[in-house]
Amino acid sequence: MAARPGLLLAIVLAATALNLSDPALVCAQNENKPSASAPTQEQKPGPEKNTSPIKAPSAADELQQSITSAGNDRAAMVRNLEAYLVKYPDSPQRPQIYRALVEATLQLRDTARAAGYAERIVALTPEDMSITLVAIQLLQRSGDEAGLRRAISYSARVLSFVERTGLDDKSPKMSADEWRTAKARDRSSVLQLRGELYLKLKDNAAAQKDFESSYKELPTAGAAEKLGEVAEMNKDLSVAIEQYARAFVLADSASPGVTRREIRQKIGNVWRLAHGSDDGLGDYLLRTYDEVSQTTSAGKTRKNSGAREVSEFTLRKAPDGTPYPLAGTKGEVLVVSFWATWCGPCRALEPQLERVAAHFKGNDKILFLEADCDEDESQVAPYLEEVKPRIPVVFADGLDHLLDVNSLPTVVVIDRRGKIAYRAEGFGEETFEHDLTVAASRALDEKATTLPRGISAP
Repeated sequence: MAARPGLLLAIVLAATALNLSDPALVCAQNENKPSASAPTQEQKPGPEKNTSPIKAPSAADELQQSITSAGNDRAAMVRNLEAYLVKYPDSPQRPQIYRALVEATLQLRDTARAAGYAERIVALTPEDMSITLVAIQLLQRSGDEAGLRRAISYSARVLSFVERTGLDDKSPKMSADEWRTAKARDRSSVLQLRGELYLKLKDNAAAQKDFESSYKELPTAGAAEKLGEVAEMNKDLSVAIEQYARAFVLADSASPGVTRREIRQKIGNVWRLAHGSDDGLGDYLLRTYDEVSQTTSAGKTRKNSGAREVSEFTLRKAPDGTPYPLAGTKGEVLVVSFWATWCGPCRALEPQLERVAAHFKGNDKILFLEADCDEDESQVAPYLEEVKPRIPVVFADGLDHLLDVNSLPTVVVIDRRGKIAYRAEGFGEETFEHDLTVAASRALDEKATTLPRGISAP
């Protein structure tokens, strides 16, 4: 089976139905029918009768008859196909028949039976990771101890497969980074699945180890929730709170099997056991959100990490990412508005900022920029398409950290010496346009001594 990272998460429990257009079956179905193009011979009465023996149906004929006679009756389909396998236990059509039986027994809600047929497919085609995952999930739902241990061995097989995949196996439509992310997601998912199997076997230590590895590979709400459950069972309330809080933060509509409402109930219960009431839980969740956000973005390369002055920064134009060095702004006045697509006041500030920038149009000693601070940069392009700002837009790329931007919107004026001459935070000041215009003018004219309201001395 060719390695295709990202495929594993798309697996569903329903197996593929028997393909009735299989050439062998089509040929078997039609082999005794006259050809439509063959001329029909006129039957002439005669004294002699055809005494040749009736041809016995072939195995393919019987298979087709088993399928046809069942119609849409799934129970009849199962009976007919199982009877066929008793008669033809070595049929070359076994993989397709087993798949049809997996689908039919699932529709009949006979999970244990479906798991048995899925395992038969695994035995015939051990390289098929898709059906191997189906078998694991079915055994997880219905298996006894022996079945769960077989599922664990199957999980190890899938993990080995994921590990063996390399860049040469990726789809040409995927970038190297996308491939690495998909591989991490696959590994994380299988580790969590195996951890859940260990949990059903009451092997909490092995389960915890797999959940921790899954979370380390790719932080997910599912792995964090399971770590919370293990900690709660171990009566380690502080760790349970920590893990449930992470799960609450990470849970969203894309987290299968995880809901914020349910996690809220779990963390509330443990928090009350530890503290007696819900007091302080809200602040704890906010701190956890900040910590998790930093952790999940830690893998991203921090841009301009070595820059200590504004002129040392190289930003990127939004949304295409073209380099935008600020070295050429040294000795000039720079006005930067820090914003984000989710910030309503930032949008409201836009026309005021544009009017101030228009006041200095034609002056090549002052530059206005809008610096986007979104974590999810994919939101920027559609926003710009809608708003169509007149001021050049760049990604903040660490400039916000250098200038201690802690809230949005924030507008900063950098004078010719590279120092902050003015800072305005938030939206609502009626004198914003006046103050910013005066601040920019005085930054251009370094001889000015009187500063307007809102301007801090450099």
